[in-house]
Amino acid sequence: MKSWRMKDIVVMAALAVVFGIVYLLFLPVNVVMMGLIGPIGTDIIFGVWFLVSIVAAYIIQKPGVALVSETIAGIVEVLIGSSVGPIIILSAIVQGLGAEAAFAITRYRSYHVLVLMGAGVGAAITSFIWGYFRGGFVALDPSYVVLMLVVRIISGAVISGLIGKAISEALAKTGTLTSFPLGKTYRHRKAG
Repeated sequence: MKSWRMKDIVVMAALAVVFGIVYLLFLPVNVVMMGLIGPIGTDIIFGVWFLVSIVAAYIIQKPGVALVSETIAGIVEVLIGSSVGPIIILSAIVQGLGAEAAFAITRYRSYHVLVLMGAGVGAAITSFIWGYFRGGFVALDPSYVVLMLVVRIISGAVISGLIGKAISEALAKTGTLTSFPLGKTYRHRKAG
């Protein structure tokens, strides 16, 4: 965090605000999915709630970005009126830690697609463990719980990892991120 520039903080905060709003807007989708197919419906779309950690980390490429951006998004979600309440902030921290772990494993040197997907998987696993105890998964059939975990992991890898990568790269292609590592990569590709 010592190496963060003011522009890193501003971009991270801006992304967190946008995704905090997106997260809040997805709560009704979650209710519909759960109503249609039960608890596993939530797991199908759960990767949406990890997006900012992957997008911000891929753009800024510095330690702590995944955790802090996810935490700020959780705070924003609460401040703009989430019916879930302040517990979302703790959930955001848990999710951010899971995503951050994938980047930490590479010592923040690799932002390859597999690392981005791994960050989504990490967030899926930590959020699932948190949900297992907080959400009463223990009362469900163990085979169903395993299926929920597998679906959430896939959602984390695909929605957070792959779609997060696509969102980040789309932003980089606009030329607005030229002072960030991802933007520099795209500037060099364009020049070469």
